[in-house]
Amino acid sequence: MWTAIAIVAIFVLYFIAVYNGLIARKNQAREAFATIDTQLKRRYDLIPNLVETVRGAAKHERETLDAVIAARNSAMNATGDARAAAENQLSQTLKSIFALSENYPTLRANENFLELQRELSDTENKIQASRQFYNTVVMALNTQIDQFPSNIVARAFGITHEQMFASDDASRANPTVKF
Repeated sequence: MWTAIAIVAIFVLYFIAVYNGLIARKNQAREAFATIDTQLKRRYDLIPNLVETVRGAAKHERETLDAVIAARNSAMNATGDARAAAENQLSQTLKSIFALSENYPTLRANENFLELQRELSDTENKIQASRQFYNTVVMALNTQIDQFPSNIVARAFGITHEQMFASDDASRANPTVKF
C-alpha cells in the first residue's frame, strides 16, 4: 500500500514539475516578445526624426522617405503572423534610407543624421538580439511541448506552440537605390 501511495505521489509531483516548467517557458517567451516590442517601439520613435533629417538634405527623395514612413505605419499596426513580415519590410526600407547617405555628402556630415543613424543601428542590433533570444526560448518551449511525456501535460492544459520570429527572403536582400 505504501508503495502505491509513493508511486502516485511521485507521478503527481512529476506532473506538477512538468506543468510548472511549461508555464515558466511560456512566460519566458512572452517576456522575450515584450522585449522585442520595446525595441520596436524605440525604432518607431526614431524613424520620424531620421526621415525629417534626411528630408532636409535630400529634398527630392520623397518617394524613399514616404516608403519608410508607410513601412513604419504598417509595422506599428500589424498583428499576429503579419507582424514579422511588416517588421522585415521596415528593416528593408531603413536600409534604403541609409544607402541614400552615400550620395549626399551634406547628409553624411550632418550630426543629427549621424546620431540618429547610430541610434537606429544600435536599436536594430538590440532587435536582432531580442529576436534571437525569443526564438531560442520559443524553440525550447516548442521542443518541450513536443517531447513525451510533457506533450501529454501540454495537451491536457491547452499549452500550444509559439510562432518563431522569422525574417523573409526580401529582408535578406540588399537595398536598391535608384536616382
